[in-house]
Amino acid sequence: MRHPQSRDFTQSSGRHCFHRAKFHFDSEHFSSSEPSRHLLVTALLFLFLFPRAAAARDNTLSHSLGDVTVTASRPLSRIGVQYTSIDSAALRDNISLSMADVLGFNSSVFVKSAGRATLSTVSFRGTAPSHTAVTWNGLPVNSPAMGLTDFSMLPSYLIDRASLLHGASSLTRTSAGMGGMVDLSTSPAEIGDGFNLQYIQGAGSFSTFDEFLKLSYGDDRWRLSTRAVLSTSDNDFTFINKDRKEFVYDDNHTIINSYYPKDRNRNGGYCDFHLLQQIYFSAPRRNDIGLQVWYTGSVRHVPLNTVDYVDSRDFIKKQRDNIIRAIASWQHRTGAMTLSARAGYVHQWNAYDYAVERSEGIMNTSITSRTKTDTFYGDGEWGWTPGNNLFLSATLSVKHDRVATVDHAALAGVKSYDKGRCDLGASVSARWQATSRLGLSAVVRQDIAGHDADAPAPALFADYVINRDANLTVKGSVARNHHYASLNDLYFLPGGNPDLKAEHGWSYEIGISADKAVGSRTNVSASVNWYDSYINDWILWLPTNKGFFQARNVRNVHAYGIEAAAGISTRPGDDWKIGINAGVSWTASINDSEPVSPDDKSAGKQLPYVPKLSASLTGTVVWRLWNLQYKWCYYSRRYTMTSNENTISGSLPRYFMSNLSLERRIPLHAVELSAKIAINNLFNADYQTIMAHPMPGTNFEIFLSISI
Repeated sequence: MRHPQSRDFTQSSGRHCFHRAKFHFDSEHFSSSEPSRHLLVTALLFLFLFPRAAAARDNTLSHSLGDVTVTASRPLSRIGVQYTSIDSAALRDNISLSMADVLGFNSSVFVKSAGRATLSTVSFRGTAPSHTAVTWNGLPVNSPAMGLTDFSMLPSYLIDRASLLHGASSLTRTSAGMGGMVDLSTSPAEIGDGFNLQYIQGAGSFSTFDEFLKLSYGDDRWRLSTRAVLSTSDNDFTFINKDRKEFVYDDNHTIINSYYPKDRNRNGGYCDFHLLQQIYFSAPRRNDIGLQVWYTGSVRHVPLNTVDYVDSRDFIKKQRDNIIRAIASWQHRTGAMTLSARAGYVHQWNAYDYAVERSEGIMNTSITSRTKTDTFYGDGEWGWTPGNNLFLSATLSVKHDRVATVDHAALAGVKSYDKGRCDLGASVSARWQATSRLGLSAVVRQDIAGHDADAPAPALFADYVINRDANLTVKGSVARNHHYASLNDLYFLPGGNPDLKAEHGWSYEIGISADKAVGSRTNVSASVNWYDSYINDWILWLPTNKGFFQARNVRNVHAYGIEAAAGISTRPGDDWKIGINAGVSWTASINDSEPVSPDDKSAGKQLPYVPKLSASLTGTVVWRLWNLQYKWCYYSRRYTMTSNENTISGSLPRYFMSNLSLERRIPLHAVELSAKIAINNLFNADYQTIMAHPMPGTNFEIFLSISI
């Protein structure tokens, strides 16, 4: 909950729309034509020719303002908190991307993905994806079955604000985020904004088509918004398959040469549809009521691994999802006190089918998995501001999860369970601005998962302003946190372990940050944070002598490192704006456990798929109505084995990624047009984020938009 005196200022960025591509879709197959030359020519006309016709109008539509100084007090909710805010411009840079792609280019987290429309997870500070808590408008998003979130299912077009709370800072919002928290929110129309419409059509490589629609209305009482996203693609890019080798023979059948063949991504097509409806009503006597419903329907064909391309047999490898998220909220403000309540429901149906051709026309079915999850959620919050320098709050939450999963192709009862769990949570917090320079904050949380209750999770935060002119601030925290096992960890057959204990540990953090205006046109900022955390009873699935894996509390992990960020924005002239933002993270995530067997070589080694070094950079140049942007990210070598073997199959090489985009806006009275060209993987990097999963080379996207 926000401090009553704080305000959120966001800069909206239009990415608007235009031309429609044709495609055909049914529940099992995808087919679409390649982006036509007509669409490309249309985009180029928007970019280069039509602006000349509108040039005379530009002078009447815009003019330079004098310098404006904005001052605001620091919200008490941010005392000592380490957070990263993803602004609306970053969320709209490439509208076809999911939140996984946005976070990969704009934060220090590690995004593990096998490509677009495949499972994509996010990890903080050397922890596991299940240690990342995710909420949407306060509703938990993590799967109760697996305990993690698939960020490829979260299109950035449906998100207006995203904040990352690193480490212990997540305890100010929720528990279970031992690595951190991703807080996502979607806003309705603004009060008095009237009627607005936005439509965007995108077309790109590999027969990729994206369509986006937004309708919104706002007056003094009502705020309504409807958004829809439809994405389809054959996703059949080519790649050099270095996991198989072709040999060249002479007439005597002697090998005289060899090469890596070029393969085409098989079975990668997908179709995702999202529909989001929001209704807000500002009732009399300072009561705000809201209702939000988000539906997702997805059909995704799961691509082959690179090692499977030697098999030419036909196969079926498909995932289908239907997800409904609904939230009803109420907030009441009276003087210095705020009351709020929220009720939510999430239903998810997932189907996964895998079959391989045994003989011509006869399929051998291996997996026919069906999973249904239902989550009922409710919370209430009380906040009181007895003075400008003190804020007290208390929260109470309840969540009931039910998971029913079965594999119809397996032996009866081998891979099925139907279990539920009720989780209760309560917290109290106090935030105190002791002096104009010193801020103190304390939070205590208690969680009960079913019949298990771990020790309370306390957290202490502090910050001190060393220099007001440069806003030079040092901040630190110490906290205990915990994470309960997912329902799959407890009950999946075979391998679930009902006797698992909660993962728990302590974390410590200290950092310093500054931001300063240099002259009237330039602003610079920088921050450095050191963190040190210990996680005990880490849950790991290990092989057994019965031929299957089982979940066990076997690992203690010591994760520590440095996160640094810097940025500069400047206006060298009235028509120009230049901005550069960069971040770097060094992470050591070490298995601090004793070997579980004589053959266990993981003790003292870096955890798999945790890069020691990662970095990102974004550069933007704006000239009048033109916007040029370059994005770059880097990940160091990642080990795929717990033994950290530096072999071809034991590690993935380092890689960097570059994206470039150029956009031209064309304002025409009440209508604004725009055209954008985006180049992904600009330098055609050959890379993988998950072993044996190919990634596309250089590819292109074109977006045309209209906004009314």
